[in-house]
Amino acid sequence: MLLAIVPRVASGLLHLLGATLRWQPAYAPLAQPADVYPTEPEVYVFWHRCLLLAAWRYRHLGIRILISDSFDGELIARLVQRLGFVPIRGSSSRGGAAALLAATRARMEGHKVAITADGPRGPNYVAKEGAAAIANRSQSTASCFYLHPESAWTLKSWDRFLIPKPFSRVRIVWQDPIASPTTMQLQQILDEAVNKAETPS
Repeated sequence: MLLAIVPRVASGLLHLLGATLRWQPAYAPLAQPADVYPTEPEVYVFWHRCLLLAAWRYRHLGIRILISDSFDGELIARLVQRLGFVPIRGSSSRGGAAALLAATRARMEGHKVAITADGPRGPNYVAKEGAAAIANRSQSTASCFYLHPESAWTLKSWDRFLIPKPFSRVRIVWQDPIASPTTMQLQQILDEAVNKAETPS
């Protein structure tokens, strides 16, 4: 019953909320945001806490997104499907190798692929190996981004999940793409994105 009801209700609420948000882009000189360069497929890398904002901003672009193979992941998968994403199920703890292979294959077939660098269980803001592995195995560039609302509810979850308040301004930071990334490089670039979004000049 939850699987049938929750994604529909959440989608409706997200549409109402999303319509009120105001966006403030801050793009690096060579950045290729998913909604500005829809024909330049890459591996998109971001932190788990801004998943809700990312799902709304980059909806209906056919992005393949890696989502945990758990009950919570199933709820998220059904929600993002309603927003035009294509879930790839699996994580570091459940079906990790198969999920990374599926994500790599999707990228090699020309699809855009997104992954939360610290998901699905954290620790928060600590990049794991999956994003770099997908980018390197598919010989793709990786683009890191972060979205930060000026006013939000912060959940008491491992990722400090963000739910923007209505009419909030959301700062969007996209970094320059990087080829042959290492996990350490992605960590540094994501940290810089957070700093730019949370302390704008």
